[in-house]
Amino acid sequence: MDAKTVRELSEIERKTISALTNIPLSEAEIASNSGLNVDAVRRAANWLMEKGLASVNESKSKKLTLTQLGKEYADKGLPEQRLINILWAHDGGLTFEEIAREANLTQQEFSAALGSNKKKNYIQIAKEGGETKVILTETSPPRKTLGEQEILTKLFLQKSLGKEESLIANRFIVRGIAEEKEETERRILITAAGEEARNSKEFTQERTYNINDPVPEIFGGKKQPYIQFLNIVRRKLTELGFQEMEAPLIVHEFYNFDVLFQPQNHPARTWTDTYQLKRPTHGKLGDRAKVAAIKAAHETGGVSGSSGWGYTWLEEIASKVMPTAHGTAHSGRQLTKGVKVPGKYFAIARCFRPDVLDATHLIEFNQTDGFIVGEGLNFRHLLGTLEQFAKEIAGAEKVRFLPDYYPFTEPSVQLSAKHPQLGWMELGGAGMFRPEMLENLGIKGQAIAWGIGIDRLAMFKLGIKDIRYLFSDDLNWLRKMPLVME
Repeated sequence: MDAKTVRELSEIERKTISALTNIPLSEAEIASNSGLNVDAVRRAANWLMEKGLASVNESKSKKLTLTQLGKEYADKGLPEQRLINILWAHDGGLTFEEIAREANLTQQEFSAALGSNKKKNYIQIAKEGGETKVILTETSPPRKTLGEQEILTKLFLQKSLGKEESLIANRFIVRGIAEEKEETERRILITAAGEEARNSKEFTQERTYNINDPVPEIFGGKKQPYIQFLNIVRRKLTELGFQEMEAPLIVHEFYNFDVLFQPQNHPARTWTDTYQLKRPTHGKLGDRAKVAAIKAAHETGGVSGSSGWGYTWLEEIASKVMPTAHGTAHSGRQLTKGVKVPGKYFAIARCFRPDVLDATHLIEFNQTDGFIVGEGLNFRHLLGTLEQFAKEIAGAEKVRFLPDYYPFTEPSVQLSAKHPQLGWMELGGAGMFRPEMLENLGIKGQAIAWGIGIDRLAMFKLGIKDIRYLFSDDLNWLRKMPLVME
């Protein structure tokens, strides 16, 4: 026997093995001999069996036990017993109603009690004074507990039954008073290795503990890291007074392009740059006044003083439905619904765009899009907001701005940040919403707007160099990724 195994035996194992013999003992007997409770003996026996120091023999048997109804009858009495008790307590017979009421029997219980006692000729039904009554017969038993009631009490007290009593008890199953359950009895005896361990000098020594062996890692429950990051961004923007916009997965081209003053012949509207739906292909546009205003903006500039794009705008094209190509589509929807001036709005949107999958590009991705509308806003306000986004939310240390072009903003700018492994990475685009958008929708003032790839912001914050890991099912990475902190 390995001395190390003996030295590391727990206290309950030592007490259990000390109480074992070569004759199989039940867990209750071992508990009585060792001073342990049955649960501790059961646990120790399993450990000793795994170490080869004890052997456990199991035998299965069927046992009759009382149901909840049976326990109730053991306490209050069987219906037939209660019926006889009531008749014993009264001279003369009683009506059905009187018996049922005084014995507290349901209609079903009364019928069963009546039938059982009548079958044994303990009672008879007779007419007395124009009433139907139940009376005791001359063969009714003396005033004592009926045999069935005694058997029920024995079952309740878990006493053994004789052969005839067992036959009667089995009838309780049909009545729903008892049920047959399979029980497993475990009997435990010591093995030769157990004898050797118990007689060794290490058995009487104090237990030793090995604190150097590795223990299994514990992975506490937590939210997926990217979900944590998105929740933090959402809360921060809300705390700064931004109102979250609706961000449906499917939109009209009207919101994705037309409201944003993007012409209907723009190459970004082709299948190479955006996805289209097969069914349905078109949807119904809402506010007719807003639709007319956007049509005028495209054709003549509308009320903005612009000359527009100078072509015939078609509602048939604008009413096409598509998966959202960029988060700014939701800004377009919000502008048509109406905004407060001053006001701040944002959306965290799922977007879909044909692209080549790599470490920084996805076909299905997230954007955080937003705008601030008010009087006196200028381009410097926009640059300051973008820098704050990159540094405070993503944790970027270096940011830079480059001139850019978008049909719906002027001037426009590209925001980039330096990733520790991937170098300079474009995070998003921004600019001042064009007058053709705002003025034709009746919005006064200026608006600074941005659309940022929040997936890439998360890459900075979470310290990863492959954007695909944001949606990974790699359990090793998910478990070891620390909680996302602000």
